[in-house]
Amino acid sequence: MSECYEKMVDAYFEKPSRLRTWSDFDIKTTYTPEDVSHLNYKKDIADPGKYPYTRGIHEDMYRGKYWTRREVCGYGSPADTNERFKYLVEHGQAGLDVIFDIPTMTGIDADHPRVEDDVGIQGTSLPTLKDMELLMEGIPLDRVSASLVITSYAAPVILAQYIALAQNQNIDISKLRGTIQNDPLHHRFCGYPPSMSPLELSLKMAVDIIEYCTKNMLMWYPMNINAYDLRENGINAPQEIGFSFAMAITYIEGALRRGLAIDEFAPRLAFYCSSHIDFFEEIAKLRAARRLWAKMMKERFKAKDPRSLKFRFGVHTAGCSLVPQQPLNNIIRVAYEALAAVLAGVQSLHCCSYDEPIGLPTETAHQIALRTQQILAYETGVANTTDPLGGSYYLEYLTDKIVDEAEKILDEIEGRGGMFKAIQSGWVTAEIEKAAYKYQKEIKDRERLVVGMNTFQIPPEEETAVEVHRVSHESVKEQIENLKILKKNRDNAKVKKSLDAMRRAAEKGEKENLIPPIIEAVKTYASIGEIIGTVREVYGLSYDPLGVIQSGIAHFA
Repeated sequence: MSECYEKMVDAYFEKPSRLRTWSDFDIKTTYTPEDVSHLNYKKDIADPGKYPYTRGIHEDMYRGKYWTRREVCGYGSPADTNERFKYLVEHGQAGLDVIFDIPTMTGIDADHPRVEDDVGIQGTSLPTLKDMELLMEGIPLDRVSASLVITSYAAPVILAQYIALAQNQNIDISKLRGTIQNDPLHHRFCGYPPSMSPLELSLKMAVDIIEYCTKNMLMWYPMNINAYDLRENGINAPQEIGFSFAMAITYIEGALRRGLAIDEFAPRLAFYCSSHIDFFEEIAKLRAARRLWAKMMKERFKAKDPRSLKFRFGVHTAGCSLVPQQPLNNIIRVAYEALAAVLAGVQSLHCCSYDEPIGLPTETAHQIALRTQQILAYETGVANTTDPLGGSYYLEYLTDKIVDEAEKILDEIEGRGGMFKAIQSGWVTAEIEKAAYKYQKEIKDRERLVVGMNTFQIPPEEETAVEVHRVSHESVKEQIENLKILKKNRDNAKVKKSLDAMRRAAEKGEKENLIPPIIEAVKTYASIGEIIGTVREVYGLSYDPLGVIQSGIAHFA
C-alpha cells in the first residue's frame, strides 16, 4: 500500500475528536423534547428582551444595531498604535480597543531599569498624559467609543489620562462613550507576582472607578469583568461563568459598601468573555450567563431597574485555541468562534488574528480578522433574527446544564467566604492549574484532537510561511528616551505638589475616591509609576514592586 493511500485510510478512520463537550459533558446521539421537558419557557427561557433574557437582552437584537466591531490593538509607542488605529478605522472598524504593555499594566514606567525589554511588546506604552495625547492624536473623543484594556490596579491612571485629555480639549466627560476593563482581582492569574497585584488595594481602586464613573460618566462602562483571561488559562465554560461572576459579586458588594445603590451602577457593568472552539457549548454558555446574571441581580441584589438585570458582554475569540502549526487554519477557527458569539447575541466582538500564536498581528492579519466580522454581519444572514438557535433541544439542554454547573461553582466559592478569600487561600489558583493540566494532558494523549498539532500534521518544511510583525527597537528606544526628557523638562514642583495632594487623599482612608486627585496629578504629567508608587506607599507597600527604586521622594529631592 502506498504511503499516500495509507494516509487516506488513516484519515477516513480517524475517530471524532471527542464524544463529550469541551467542558466534559456527556453528549447523547440525539436530543428530544424529553431532554428539556423540565424547562418552563416563560420562566427559564422567555422571548428575547424578556426576563430572564436567555434569548437576548434586546427584542430586535441586531435588527436595531449590529454588534460593535473592534480589534484589539496596541504595540510599540503610542504613535505606532495610533497609526494602526487609523488603518483599522479606514477598513471599517466601529470602535477603538487599545491594550497596554506589561510595564503600563503593572503601574511601572517605561524608563524603569528592569522593564526595558518589555516596553511596547505586548501592548502600547502609556506612562504619562503625553503618551495618551499621542495615542489619540486626530481621533475625536466625543465621537468614538473607546475600550481601554487595562485590568490592574493601575487602571485609574489610564482612565484619568483619558479624562484629562478630554477636559483639556473642552469635551464634557459625561458625553464620553467607552469601557475600561478594571478587573484587578483577575490580574492575579495573569502571570504577575502578588506584589504587582495587591488584593486590598486592587479592590479599592476598582470601586473608585465604579463610583467616579457612576457620578460623572453615565455613558461610560466602568468595569468589564475579564472572563476571557481566566478562560485562556485552561478552565472550562461553567468555570468561566462561575469565577467571573464571583469576581463581579466582590466588586458589587464593594460598591454597595461605598454607598452606591445597585441600580445606580449595575446597568453599566459588562463582561469580556471568550468564545472557544466548541461551537454549541459556547453559544449555550453565553445564553446561560444571561439567565444566571438576571436571576442573581434580581434575587440576590434586589435590583429593580430592568437594565440592571441584562448581561452585557463583549467577546474575544479564543487565542488559546489557535496553534502555530498550519497557521492559516486559525482563520477558520476564528470564523467559527465569531459565528458562535454572534449567534449568542454578543454586543462587542474582537476576532483574533490568525498569526496570534506567532506574534503581534500584521496589518494583513488584522484586516482578515476585521473582514471576518464584516462578512458575518453583511453576508451570512445570521444577524437577521434574534437567537435563531433558540428551541434546539440540544442547545436548550446545554444552556440549562451550564447554568446548573456554574451555580455549583458559585456555591462552592460562597462556602469559602467569597471570591476574595478564595483567591487569598490559593483555591482559585489551584483550580485553574488543575484544569490547565488536564487540558494539556488530553492534547498530549490525543484525547483532544487539534488539527495540525496532534493530527493531520505536515512536515515543518511544508508549513506556510507567514509574515511576522516586529516592534521597532528604535521606536521603543525613542519612547523610553522621550519619557526621560519629559520628566526632566516638566514642572517638577507642580508634579510634587499634585502627588502630595494625592497622598493626603489616600491617607484619608478606604472611602476617599482617588480618581479626582489622580486626574490632577496626570495633568502635571506625573507618570503612572509615580502615581501608583505613591499610593502603594500609603497602603504599606513598597514604592517599587521590582525592588530597584526605594522611594518616589528621590525623584523630587
